[in-house]
Parts: sequence; structure tokens; C-alpha cells
Amino acid sequence: MRETRHSHTGLSSCTEDTGLQKFVMSIMSVLLSALTWPWSLQTLLVGVVVIITTVLWKRSATTGLPPGPRGLPLVGNLFSMTKDIPVVFQKWSKKYGDVFTVYAFRQPRVVLNGFSAIREALVTNADVFSSRPYVPILGSPDQSAKGLLFEPYTARFKEHKKFTMSALRDFGVGKRSMEGKILEEAQALSDFILKKEKQAFCISRLLKNTTCNVISSLVFGSRYEYDDVKGQELLLMIEQTFSINRIHMLPIMFPKARVIPSLREGSERFLNNQIKLREHFREEMAKHKETFDRNDIRDFIDAFLLEADKREGDEDSTFTEEQLVELVRQLFLAGTDTTANTLHWAVLFMILHPDIQQKVQQEIDSVLGPSQDPSMEHRSQMPYTEATLSEINRMAATVSMASRHFTTGDIDFRGYHIPKATAVEVNIWSVLRDPQLWPEPKKFDPTRFLDDTGMFTKREEMIVFSMGRRLCPGERLAKVELFLIFTSLLQRFTFKPPEGSAVPSAEGVFGLVYAPAPFQLVAEPRE
Repeated sequence: MRETRHSHTGLSSCTEDTGLQKFVMSIMSVLLSALTWPWSLQTLLVGVVVIITTVLWKRSATTGLPPGPRGLPLVGNLFSMTKDIPVVFQKWSKKYGDVFTVYAFRQPRVVLNGFSAIREALVTNADVFSSRPYVPILGSPDQSAKGLLFEPYTARFKEHKKFTMSALRDFGVGKRSMEGKILEEAQALSDFILKKEKQAFCISRLLKNTTCNVISSLVFGSRYEYDDVKGQELLLMIEQTFSINRIHMLPIMFPKARVIPSLREGSERFLNNQIKLREHFREEMAKHKETFDRNDIRDFIDAFLLEADKREGDEDSTFTEEQLVELVRQLFLAGTDTTANTLHWAVLFMILHPDIQQKVQQEIDSVLGPSQDPSMEHRSQMPYTEATLSEINRMAATVSMASRHFTTGDIDFRGYHIPKATAVEVNIWSVLRDPQLWPEPKKFDPTRFLDDTGMFTKREEMIVFSMGRRLCPGERLAKVELFLIFTSLLQRFTFKPPEGSAVPSAEGVFGLVYAPAPFQLVAEPRE
């Protein structure tokens, strides 16, 4: 039966190619007969565009992929995907449905929108949709060392995810010891804010200092003081990573785009920044190797070195130095910027909604009082605070697009045929801003997460950390950080806009993450 189907498909393709050839020849014959100077050049150019567009459209129409927006010749939909991609994809889904196809040059990408389609792909059909496409690991001499984020769904991925999750647990994630480290950083942050003495300032860099130190304590076994030169260099490199314009990533994935000088220069700046970032981590690894004691494992780097030591002599071992560098790079990038940006959104929404800020503070006061440190054990006693954090996560949608997925086999999905090795875009934004799930989705409303008795209720549609087999391994740590740092800040301060200044905008800026536009604030110490 399968051979018959392939034979039929081949005959159909042959017939369509013959028809396409006749169509092209007929256009050419008309154009050539119509050539008269001075219209010859324009006519030829128009003809070439028509032919190329028709060929691309005809070929894409026979693949069985879901239909989508018509792109330009050669570049496809590329120029429509350079800004606010999640919003653009959500808009297109209203016309083409929750599953459609876009093209970057000639490469198709299937886009998934809406909770139902995303869950069906990433959970129900996880065997097919859980891999990753090839992504160059910038600045690494070993392209097989992909960490977790860029590793295809292989035995290597499973091995390193198991190790990473185990090591993070060993060093406190999910335990009271980790809470103590986070509260230490929250106290340091509060002390620094107090020095502002009600003067206007931007809190963004301070929040990144805080979340970077949490990761640093796990990975390096130490933290950076806020004025530490090496710490500030690391933060700057992380900020530059996330501030890149998406269009400057094109030459990395499509080398032919390097012919455009601005794109080439942008991609080279990004590459050089990643090389410096990796060198920073290699320096820390060198220090750890000098003081390594297999009987005293201090942090994540030590745990990895111990595992590598156990496998010494194994030619198939994947616990290499470059794999450690890439794992550490991903832990810092994911654990610093995304969590800090969510906290930045949290402060912004409290400024924009002082009534909600006051309700959260009243609940904090009733449970903790003015001086008791928060704990994850208090979370169940603080339903309004928990609901507010959930609404912050929904509105912030910091990671609006999940990392690109890749199919490991052919699959018939929702009436379409998606072949093996197809890139898949997962639009998290389309779920978190779906008006069918969240009436008035642009409205900040914590009561979405409260039942009739005022108790907190979970919503399965809150796929902030994606879902399925590529669920973010840092989810648990991020949730602990958000709760403890947010409650610590509102226990100590009331956040307001500077007197006489305009209210900051609730519209964010899309980049590698969705971040608030820069704004100033005043932090008034609470009595």
C-alpha cells in the first residue's frame, strides 16, 4: 500500500511539473513577443518576478503543508517576520487557522498557535515534535556540544537533562537552602534600593544583578557584589545577547545574507560578544579545576567535573569541556535575563495598578508582618499574591516564542502532511493573549486566577515555560525566585512613577525576549 501511494504521488508530481513547465513557457513566449524598447527591460523584470512567484507558489502548494500567507519571491515571508513576530503570527492565525506555514527564503516553517494545537503537537505527538533543528553554536570549536537548548531529542539530550536537573536539586533548587540564597539576594537588592533615597532610577540592571547572582551561586558557588567589575562585564554581555535585533541573526542561519553589510556587521558583533561570554566561563572553569576536590563538590561546575572524571577514558563520553561551557552559558542566559525581565514587568504593573499593589501588600502584611522573611510555605496562604504573579507572567509573556522545534518523522497533523525535518514555531503569545481564554486579554486582572471563594486556581493554559518534553528545566527555580523576590520587594517598598513624569507604557519591546520599555521609578520605603 505504501509503495502504491508513493508511485501515485510521483505520477502526480510529474504531471504537475509538466503543467508548470508549459505555464512558464507560455508566459515566456508572450513576453518575448511583446519585447519592444524601452519597455523590454521592465517587461522582462516583471516576467521574471511572475515566473519565480508562480514556481514557488506551485511547488509549496504541492507539499501538503498547511497554507499560509503568500511571501515574496526568494525571501518568502522573511520581511514580515522581523518585528513583533508573535503578534504577527497571532494575526495570521485568524485568517489561516491555528496551523499554517511561513517561509524563510525557501525553508518552510510550520507555525502553531493556540493552546489546543500546541498541546496536540508537543504533548500528544511528542515523539515527532520534540527535537531541534541545526543551530550553529557561536564561538565554540565543538559544534556537537549543544547544551540542552539546542540539542536534538537524543540519548545525549536525555542524559544531560537528567544530570542537570539532578545537579540543580543537589545544590538547592526546590529546597530551603536555595530559598536562603534567593532571600540573601533580595536583601542585597533592597539595601541597594534604599540608597536611592526616593530618587528616580531604573531598576532593570539591579534586577539582573539579583537573578545573575542566584545563578552564579548555583553554578560558580559564589556571587558578585553589585560594583564588581567582572560581574558588571558579565551582565553587559548578557544584556548585549538579548538586545540583538532579530534580523541581525539572519547571516548566522543563512550565510548568503552576509552580503548585506548591516546584517554582516550586526551578526559579527553578536558573535564576538558570545566569544567573550564563553571566555568568561572558561576562566571560572579553570579556577575550579585548580581547586577541584572530588570529596568536596561545591557547585554545578564541580558536579560536571566529577562526572567527567568518572568517565575519563570513555571515548564516547559527552561530558566535555565545551559541553560544560555551553550548559553554563545557557543557564546564565536563561536564568538571568528572562527572570529579571519578568520581575521588571512585575514592578511596572504595580506602578500602573496601585490598587492591586496595595492589595498585595495588605496580604503580605497579614501573613508575614513587616519583618518576617517570606518562604514558599507561605504561598498557599497568599492567594491574591499568587494570582497577581500569575497574571504578571501571563501579561509579560517574556518568552513569547518557544525555541524552534523540529520534526523527527513524517506526520499527518490536523489534516495536513508535515514531513520529517520540518522546523516548527510555537507561539506562546497566542495562548497567553487568546481572548477566548482570557476575556479582555490586554487588561491586567489577577482575579482570573481566583475562584468564587477567593482561592488561587491554576490554569493549564499558562504555558509560560512551554510544555511537553522541552519544558524549561529552570521552571521551578524561576517560580521560587519570582515569589520570594516579588514579596520581599513589596513588603519593603511601594513603587510609584517619579513625581510629574508620565505614566510608563504597558507596551513592551520584542527582541529575543519581550521586555518593558525603559522607565524610571521611585521606591518609597514602607513604614
